[in-house]
Order: sequence, then structure tokens, then C-alpha cells
Amino acid sequence: MKNILVIGGAGYIGSHTVKMLAKQGYFPVVYDNLSKGHLQAVKNYPFEKGDLSDAKRLGEVFKKHSIQAVMHFAAFIEVGESVQNPSKYYHNNVASVLNLLDAMVENNIRYFVFSSTAATFGEPIKEKIDELHPQLPINPYGNSKLMVEKILKDFERAYGLKSTVLRYFNASGADDDGTIGESHSPETHLIPLILQAATGKRACIKIFGTDYPTPDGTCIRDFIHVNDLARAHIMGLEKMVKENKSQDFNLGSGNGFSVATIIREAKKITGIDFKVEVAPRRDGDPAVLVADNTKASKALGWKPQYNLTRIIETAWNWEKNRTY
Repeated sequence: MKNILVIGGAGYIGSHTVKMLAKQGYFPVVYDNLSKGHLQAVKNYPFEKGDLSDAKRLGEVFKKHSIQAVMHFAAFIEVGESVQNPSKYYHNNVASVLNLLDAMVENNIRYFVFSSTAATFGEPIKEKIDELHPQLPINPYGNSKLMVEKILKDFERAYGLKSTVLRYFNASGADDDGTIGESHSPETHLIPLILQAATGKRACIKIFGTDYPTPDGTCIRDFIHVNDLARAHIMGLEKMVKENKSQDFNLGSGNGFSVATIIREAKKITGIDFKVEVAPRRDGDPAVLVADNTKASKALGWKPQYNLTRIIETAWNWEKNRTY
């Protein structure tokens, strides 16, 4: 199982996974329409430009590179935008994935790794979220990911397609060598927004709500380094192929940090006392979102290797020297 097609491989998590696949002896092929991704992030790897809506193009790429498994990273991920424009999210995050799965079945590709999200769980009902937590999304983004999870179960029953579903918490950080990192437009993730305030690209960082039922009143989130996520994709693929079995895992550090804590740590690491403003709460922001990663730890032998300080350090190194 060497030839892996990485859909959305020029994006943030996809590009880090491509780099790690290559380091571990795989042959990753990037498939991306570059609507969000960056060609510079994958300049050293085979690249095929294409859209998931183009079944003919997918078939050509499958055959050209003798693809044996597919990893999917090509979703739209902005919760607020999904509320404003659900059609965009259902077309890209559901209909296009269905087209991909049809093409995989037609070309007899039996293994699929799917990037899902903690947003499928909605409002948490317990302190740490495990795989058995009820999935009750509260926005179209979460709904779109859950729909694909359900489709994958149906495809396994009908066509024998095996899948590994990985639900991320807060992906963060950058590669240690600083050559690739997080670059969204617009940027919506907390750590890069904070670091852009430190560099002066933003006038300030806003804290949305300081009256949550948490120790310091700000939201608590679980931050997981992008390279830890990349490792989990490869480990999940290998276990799926070895056992010929579908599976699902929640991927987080298992530790929660408040927004105020992240800001303090970023000020310490950067040495810059950037401006912080308090703003009203945003709709749909739960007070606490933290993963229970016990299943991934036991089944895959996966443990996060980056702590919060290292996450911010790698992100800061990237932010100061970014090339795209």
C-alpha cells in the first residue's frame, strides 16, 4: 500500500501529511484544485490539478499513478460561512465527496481516510468527548461532515469500501523546519490570529466572551499539532489495511487550554505585548471542547508528541518567515 492520492493535499493538514507520507516511504500524489491550497506547499511531490466534481479526471489520475488508497482533506471548514451559505458546504463537503467515493468504487480502490471534525458532536454533554458521544451538529459544517460519515457506513455495507474517520479538534502549529504551515484566507483559527496580532498584521486579537463557566471565563479548547494529526492519518491507514476494517478516532491532545492562556503563552514566546480586546460571545461557541483520545492511543499506539509551547513555537517560526 504505497501509492496514496491525497485530495486537498496542497492545504494545511494535507501538505503536512504529504510530507510525512513521503518521509515514511509512501508515494503521495497530490490532487487539488488550488481554490484554498498552495502549490508551493507541495512543490516537491507529484501534483495533479483537478476538482472532485470531475469523475473522468479522477479516474485518469487513479490509473496513471496506480492509486491504492485515498486521503481526503478538501473540505470547506469555516463554521460561520457554513451558516451563511450552507449550499456551498453541502455541494463541496458532501456532493463532491460522494462523487469521489463513486469513482473509488468504480476503480476498485478500497481504502479511504476521511478528515472529519469535532463539530459533528455539537454541544458537549460530558467533560471529554469520546467516540461514543452523541453526534448532534449545530451548524451546516458539522452536518456536512456527519453526512459523509453516514455515507461511508452505507458504502461499506454495499460496496465493501473501508474507511478510517478522524475527527480533529483544533489543528495547530507548523512543520518543525518552517517550510510549510498554516495559511488560510480568511484566517479563522485562534493561534495564527494571535500571532498575526504579534507581527502587526492585525491591530489586535479579540477574545469573544469572558463570562463562560471556566476558571478564567474564556473558552477552553483542545489544540493538536498538525504533525501529530499527520501521523495519525498514516497510522490509521496502516491499521485499516492490515485488519481490513473500518474505524473512527477522535484526535486531540486530551488537554484543554483557555483562550486567555493561549494569549499569555503567545506573548511569552514572541516577547511581544500585543493588544487584546474583549468582544461579545459568538453564537454556537461551547464553553469547553476537549477530546478523549483513549481509543486512538490504545488502538493505534498514537500519542501527541507536541505540547502547547512547541505548538506555538512552530507556528511562530512559520508566521515570521512564511513564504505563502
